Amino acid sequence: MKNCIQKKPMLRFSPTAWAKLLFMRDMTHNEVGGFGITKPDDLLFVTDFALVKQKVTSISVSFDDEAISGFFEDQVAAGRKPHEFARHWIHTHPGASPEPSLTDERTFERVFGSSDWAVMAIIAQDGNIYARLRFNTGPGGEVKIPVYVDYDCEFAGSDTDLWIQQYKANVFVDEILKDKSEKLILNDKPLADLPPLKSSGSFSLLTSDDLIAEVDKMDPVERQLFIDELAVRSDFWEQEDEVLYG
Repeated sequence: MKNCIQKKPMLRFSPTAWAKLLFMRDMTHNEVGGFGITKPDDLLFVTDFALVKQKVTSISVSFDDEAISGFFEDQVAAGRKPHEFARHWIHTHPGASPEPSLTDERTFERVFGSSDWAVMAIIAQDGNIYARLRFNTGPGGEVKIPVYVDYDCEFAGSDTDLWIQQYKANVFVDEILKDKSEKLILNDKPLADLPPLKSSGSFSLLTSDDLIAEVDKMDPVERQLFIDELAVRSDFWEQEDEVLYG
């Protein structure tokens, strides 16, 4: 087996971590977020996608502060250093655009701005992906990096039963848009009995009238944030970001 450590800056996923990320993305029409877990000697190689308790909508992810603290404590107790579990912020976008929204950019700056380095990775419903590496030491800087699924490294198999349990325990739809934006309500049925997922090119989270009604209910600040989100999350986004497979 070849040495899995790459010199070229590239965000790499184990097949298991990649499968889990896609699985979580396809459970819902809302966003889902988590942290990438890496090896201590290969910090751009994600071996697991870890969820924490969060509230989600079709345009946002909000992590529970207490859950993040608990996650960090558990990771330290497992013998990991912060750069192995708290440097990769990974989340999904419904639709075709993986481009960071204004909210994403503000969150990345607020949460990871004091870290020596960090990665923001976003995968859209149709498979387009965005990844950016930021350095906050020295003069600082940031660069978009390619994404690679590495089949040459050892990896475990999928565990969909466990992944469903993790999803149910951590992902909660924000009550404001719950009835409109939730795609799949999980129950105790096995995966094979769950309703089929809609294709990414055909779903509509809200009708036009529903959307206008929801926007009218928002306060001015929330309404502007929502409009800003729509400006960068168009389903007509056409740029392709390729995921490489090894």
